[in-house]
Amino acid sequence: MSPPETLSAAQARRIALAAQGFADPAPRGTPGIRALRRVLGRVGLLQIDSVNVLVRSHYLPLFSRLGAYPPALLERAAYRSPRELFEYWGHEASLLPVTTQPLLRWRMARAESDAWARMRRIQADRPWFVDEVRALVAARGPVGAGEIAEPRAGRAGPWWDWDDTKTALEWLFYTGEITTASRRGFERLYDLTERVLPAPVLAAPTPEPAAAHRGLVRIAARALGVATERDLRDYFRLSVADARAAVAALAEDGELVPVRVEGWRPAAYLDPAARLPRRVPAATLLSPFDSLVWDRSRTERVWDFRYRLEIYTPAHKRVHGYYVLPFLLGEHLVARVDLKSDRAAGVLRVPGAHLEHGHAAEPVAAALGPALHRLAAWLGLAGVAPPVDGDLAVPLSRALRPGPVLPC
Repeated sequence: MSPPETLSAAQARRIALAAQGFADPAPRGTPGIRALRRVLGRVGLLQIDSVNVLVRSHYLPLFSRLGAYPPALLERAAYRSPRELFEYWGHEASLLPVTTQPLLRWRMARAESDAWARMRRIQADRPWFVDEVRALVAARGPVGAGEIAEPRAGRAGPWWDWDDTKTALEWLFYTGEITTASRRGFERLYDLTERVLPAPVLAAPTPEPAAAHRGLVRIAARALGVATERDLRDYFRLSVADARAAVAALAEDGELVPVRVEGWRPAAYLDPAARLPRRVPAATLLSPFDSLVWDRSRTERVWDFRYRLEIYTPAHKRVHGYYVLPFLLGEHLVARVDLKSDRAAGVLRVPGAHLEHGHAAEPVAAALGPALHRLAAWLGLAGVAPPVDGDLAVPLSRALRPGPVLPC
């Protein structure tokens, strides 16, 4: 597209959705590695989260963009050779393309100033302990924290406290000396990075930090389409100074185009390669940690959708539910649905379904019902239980009837 000086709010929405892959054509047949690469090329990384009330969060962004893909596709890419993804601190704990690893080495090198205080303290106070943990990973890896925190003969309790062992492992993970070789359930199994990442990645030169910051902002700009400086900074959790310098350099070189966006107070930057589709044919549920919505302030600015995860809110104070997914219909976030996989009963439960202000209930429910059936089928559940609560519950119950709706 030819870069404009001003974008309407609707244009900015469609650019953002296209950048995240929601305007791409659906894959033919079962999505494979090319489809996965296409999505990762759009979003840049997948945030990992431990909550499993529905499904682990990092599995959902691919489903939201590709439909029913085999979860083993992601697992193979992340944990089997030839490895395409690796775990590290990107936005938060993330799966990233292995080709991004050199751009994050500056973060590994800054561990002594940037890592969490407990990790820095164990390295400063007990370097011998960290050295021994490293040696045990080298000798036994892939290995979990519990396998290193072994009991001492003749004494109840651990030889090395599990928390200290885990902290030492996480320090070594932050510095890049070890990485996640695989997972057992959700437990990380650590090994030396040199035994996990592909040799060409390890041999790639390490860019200067400023060049790496520009590289990460490029990825963020491609993933966001149009963004403020803060949006670009937040994508990889860069510091204000590092991001500001990178954005200024990229704008000076024409790799970011300054624009004004209707209704946005901060200045914005457009990726010159961004697409502006006429429409976005989306009808899909989003993980709370999807890169489209993980920045809550941007989500509110772009979609007028105030989103807060209420997992840690006492039940009686929750407004929308425990694990609430936004529903994207076209270019708008039109509803939010509290969902739970009842694996024992084989049912997708819907404790709550709420309509966003300004949208009509019947057409939203008509699109949301099939989306819930698709999600349930992908999760291997037999059907969808009727919604329990919320102003969308009644019309959604009607929309669910053509499919396999199960009793509460």
